[in-house]
Formats: sequence, C-alpha cells, structure tokens
Amino acid sequence: MALIVQKYGGTSVGTPERIRNVARRVLETQKAGHQVIAVVSAMSGVTDGLLKLAKDVSESPTEREMDVLLSTGEQQTIALTAMAINAQGGKAVSLTGAQAGIQTDGVHTKARIANITPTEVHEMLDEGNIVILAGFQGQTRDGLITTLGRGGSDLTAIAMAAAVKADLCQIYTDVDGVYTCDPRVVPTAQKIDVISYDEMLEMASSGSKVMQSRSVEFAKKFGVRFEVRNSMNNNPGTLVKEEELGMESVVVRGVSLERNQAKITIDDVPDRPGVAAKIFGAIHKAGVVIDMIVQNVSWDNETDISFTLSAADLPKAESALQAVLAELGDKVELRSQTGVAKLSIVGIGMRSHSGVASKMFGALANAGINIQMISTSEIKTAVTVEEREIEKAAKVVHEAFGLDGAAPTA
Repeated sequence: MALIVQKYGGTSVGTPERIRNVARRVLETQKAGHQVIAVVSAMSGVTDGLLKLAKDVSESPTEREMDVLLSTGEQQTIALTAMAINAQGGKAVSLTGAQAGIQTDGVHTKARIANITPTEVHEMLDEGNIVILAGFQGQTRDGLITTLGRGGSDLTAIAMAAAVKADLCQIYTDVDGVYTCDPRVVPTAQKIDVISYDEMLEMASSGSKVMQSRSVEFAKKFGVRFEVRNSMNNNPGTLVKEEELGMESVVVRGVSLERNQAKITIDDVPDRPGVAAKIFGAIHKAGVVIDMIVQNVSWDNETDISFTLSAADLPKAESALQAVLAELGDKVELRSQTGVAKLSIVGIGMRSHSGVASKMFGALANAGINIQMISTSEIKTAVTVEEREIEKAAKVVHEAFGLDGAAPTA
C-alpha cells in the first residue's frame, strides 16, 4: 500500500461533472490499494468572483479579511468533492488547511508555510477515509486564516506530501505535462518525460506556467518527487526529480518565454561604491521584483544600468526611482521601454557543453531578431527581444536545438 497525494487545479474541478470525474479518479486510486490525500483548488472562476465581490463592497479591503473570504473558495470545493466520492460509494472527509495542521507565518495573502502537523490527516486515513484537503490556505499560531498566494494549492500538495512522507505526489492539471515550449506558441513542442528540479525551477522562473517556482523549490528542499499529469486522461506525465547521471546528455531541456516585460535604463550613473545599492534598495522598498540586470563598462567615471521587470510594476518602479536619481546628480537620466519579452533556454547539459549560447544567438540572428539584453547562469541563457517577435524567436530557437524531435540545425 502506497500513500499518494494528488492535487487537482481549478479547471479540473471547474464544473459538477469535472468534480465527479475527480471523485472517480481518486476512488480508482484507493481501490488499487492506496491511501489518498486529494488537494483541491477553488473551482475555476470562483476566486475571481470573490475578488470582484470584495471590490464591490470596499475599495481597499484589508488583507486579513481577504484571506477569510478567499479561503472559502477551496472550502466549497473540498465539500463538493467529498460529497461526490461518498455518492459514488466511497468514504471521504474534507479538511481545511487549519484542520490539516498547516501552520503559516502571519503575512496575509502570501503566507509561507512554517510547519505541518498532520495528526488529523493520519487519523482520517487510518479510518479508511480519502482525505480531501483545501489547498492555498493555512492558519497562524494565533488561529488567523491565511492564504499562500499564487500556486498555493501546488505548494500545499507538495508540502503535505513531505509532511506525511508520501510515496508519490501527482499534480493534476489541464495539460499532459511539461513541454519543451508552450505548445500554443510552438505546435511541435514535445512533452518532457523527466526533468530535474533545477531545470524545472529555471523554466518556472522564466515564464513556464505549469508550476510556480516556490512549489518546485519546496519539492527540491525536501526531496519530493512529483509528476505533472492531465486530469482529463490517463497519459503518463512529466516526472520532476533530483538530478541523476545521464541527464546532462540533453543539452537544452526546454525554451521558456515571458511576455509583458519592461526595461528601465538609468544613464550616466556615477561609478562609485553604494550607487547600485541605493538604486536597487529603492526598488526593493517599493516591492518590485526585477529580473535581468546589465551594467555597462565605466567610461569617464560614469556608467549605465539596465534591468527588466514586469510591465505592470513599471509605474511603481519609476516613482520609487525619481527621488533617488535626484540625489545622484543632474546628468542622471531614466529611460523606460515597454513591449519587451524574455526568451530563455534551460538545460543542465549546458554545464558540460560549449557553444550553446552562440547557437542560440545565431538562430536569432538568422531570423533577423535583435537581442536587447543577455543574462546567463550555469544552466540557463536568457535574452530580451521585442515582444512582437517573441513567438518567432521561440520557434527558431526551439528548432535550432532539435526540441521538436528533428535533428538540431547546424
């Protein structure tokens, strides 16, 4: 007998029919001789509806009350899923995050898991129940309801799998697994059978929407192997696991793209200690997350600094920088650019193979696509291009590395 944690996202439980489908799947797993914990999200559209209701009654709802409100979406789903299992002859019980022993810090709307004491979960399983667990939520030591932010249900599933020492964690979604690129952009993209934690982390942080990076980080930290699968069929998914010998034989595992980026360039910055700290300290205080950073070679004791960020955060970043730039001198100038997108190639094989970046740059050059910024790490090379060219860029780079199943281009 194995202990299996399964997670079902909002689209997988989006209608009564789909909830009954999840109930059948969970029951089949139990009938195969396994104990099952099913973590579920709110039904698709429910969270957006709750957010709209909050805005309808208050222009600035407090984060504490937002957590109380948003947590009800998952509570609705766990009750309905348990009902569906019971109606099909099974035995299921629903638990909120608090009832399951998920303790978080006190940061409302984006709490972090501090500890899990799954006593109630084990008791329910030992009594022959299927445990239906609300994702995305927990409670503080003082009993306040908190939510975990984007990707919270994935995080709940992986964290619970670690806490109960599950034999397997399955993340069910509306795609068959992790692909070499977004199939909506590159129709020839192939499903990846096995991928390392580090590769999955880089792809998630570079725009892949299958998993949030914080969930993958947690899985890596606690050694939770998990599989990304489609809840609408029985096709094998993508297994995400620790790196093993032989994985480096694949030079590039996948291509990720991220739209809606912006670029800020600060010209004629004094080249002296503390200036970069002042600039990026202001960005940090404004709560803006930045990505790629490039600083030019100093000339006449002045330099230029460019960095990328989400286009949605551009006004906030510009406002935060204005006061700082005034302190740096009259020549300092801030320039902003929207319509930017990021393209990344990822693969642990890049550590031991040369010429990877040059092949990427060559493919883009041959397609007439100009590179604006370049950033590299041990297993990733990323560039920014004009957003209108991002799909073309993804296709030519995907083909250049043979990720569509054909031989890579020279």
